[in-house]
Amino acid sequence: MSPAHTFLMIAVIALCTFFTRLIPFALFGGEKGVPPVIVYLGKYLPPAMIATLIVYCLKNVEFTRWPSGIPELSAVALVALLHVWKRNNLLSIGLGTAFYMILVQFVF
Repeated sequence: MSPAHTFLMIAVIALCTFFTRLIPFALFGGEKGVPPVIVYLGKYLPPAMIATLIVYCLKNVEFTRWPSGIPELSAVALVALLHVWKRNNLLSIGLGTAFYMILVQFVF
């Protein structure tokens, strides 16, 4: 890619990012209230997405063959416990992923 093409691509990405961050403030900022549907989505969509990700991550676990999903379920349990204890997404996901990789590479 030429430098001009690279610069143009970065500029378009920056503008798109800026406007996606600006739109909520333009629509719901000031004296306008947030519509009830947005409040509803903000309350129920994050847990629904987490549940979807859990199902997606565990969809190929074979419970009929050794190790019967032990690494996966152990990592899920660790992530849940860490999140309940520390309430830190990055810590929970990072340590859970590291724990799973250690189990898969060195234990099972």
